[in-house]
Amino acid sequence: MNIFGIILHIVQRSNAGNVRLKEPRMISKVLILNQNYEPMSVCSVEKAVVLVFLGKAELIEAQPGRYLHSVSRKVPMPSIVRLSVYIRIPYRVILSRKNIIRRDNFRCQYCGEGGLPLTIDHIIPRSRKGEDSWENLTTACVKCNNRKGDRTPDEAKMPLLRKPMRPNHVFFIRHFVGTIDDGWKPYLFMH
Repeated sequence: MNIFGIILHIVQRSNAGNVRLKEPRMISKVLILNQNYEPMSVCSVEKAVVLVFLGKAELIEAQPGRYLHSVSRKVPMPSIVRLSVYIRIPYRVILSRKNIIRRDNFRCQYCGEGGLPLTIDHIIPRSRKGEDSWENLTTACVKCNNRKGDRTPDEAKMPLLRKPMRPNHVFFIRHFVGTIDDGWKPYLFMH
């Protein structure tokens, strides 16, 4: 099958047999697994289809009832693909304000409030040689950050709701996608 012969549109046949476009672009996400079934990343349907047709990946699970149509074939829309060759990637989540807020689920780690403007707080203050690390940075609302000031949580009598830790890449895959397909859960250690 020629990859360029595939029409990358999702079509839906009405009862009369007419074909109409359901979505001009495929906005679904596909989970990419390494050869050893370790989750690597999430990509678009277009990229997953290209990987499968070039023989660089195999289809593990398709989206039920959804197909890609060409002139002569109907191909299942991928939900999970596995790479044919193992790729060694040193996973390292970049330390950034955005990633700290994501890790802490957009909530103050002192009072638990969400939906407020958040700041990044050093658990051990920088004035006391506190470093910029995953384990020393947490989110705090402006009120809690000002109340804590230049003290440790113990000195301010403000215990953390959760001890901060370095997240792994699987955590970010779970949160990047939003709603997780039930077929992905075993691969993302959610069962």
